[in-house]
Amino acid sequence: MPQAVTPGLPPPNCPLCPRLAAFRDTNRDRYPQFHNGPVPPFGPPTARLLVVGLAPGLKGANQTGRPFTGDYAGDLLYSTLAAFGFSRGDYGASPDDGLALNDCRIINAVRCVPPENKPTGAEVATCRRFLAAEIAAMPDLTAIVALGQVAHRAVIATFGLRQAAYPFGHGARHDLETRHIRLTDSYHCSRYNTNTGRLTTSMFHDVFAAVRRDLSGVPPVIDAR
Repeated sequence: MPQAVTPGLPPPNCPLCPRLAAFRDTNRDRYPQFHNGPVPPFGPPTARLLVVGLAPGLKGANQTGRPFTGDYAGDLLYSTLAAFGFSRGDYGASPDDGLALNDCRIINAVRCVPPENKPTGAEVATCRRFLAAEIAAMPDLTAIVALGQVAHRAVIATFGLRQAAYPFGHGARHDLETRHIRLTDSYHCSRYNTNTGRLTTSMFHDVFAAVRRDLSGVPPVIDAR
């Protein structure tokens, strides 16, 4: 499906992380019908809200080419976005399902699928340049939701801030004064976290309810892209 402008999108054969590049080549042989490349952001660059995840899942975004599409984490994330007015249309776990985002954009801290869904610290740091480029290209950005500690730390590092001054915690909120952006943390909406009770639907909804209250003073930006 057509994508919005992606100034921070790595090239399809990005070589910067050798381990991820080798895994990508293996998956292209094993699953030739999959996307098998850096996954672009989803949603308009004019959005005020940016949701930052960890990395594509092998048979989720790495298969479909759209963040959080095709796996359990996407089921919870997209139903929550719909509940708080950040999407329109029905999520069908496919990039051609017609779903669109309202005033919201989604990106991963690491754009390529890592083995066992676990990027290394070096890979997160290497991919940070693309996260920084995306953030710089969002002129109306005022809110970020970080899904998990890795995403949280990637955002803090992108803004050049001290990690110790902005500790991660579910529901924690941090004002990033460098651009007057409020960062809200959530446990990742993975199947593991929800199955173990670490994250409940109610807890996840509370995070986005707080963001919606922050943005409620101005009508949401509706963008057809």
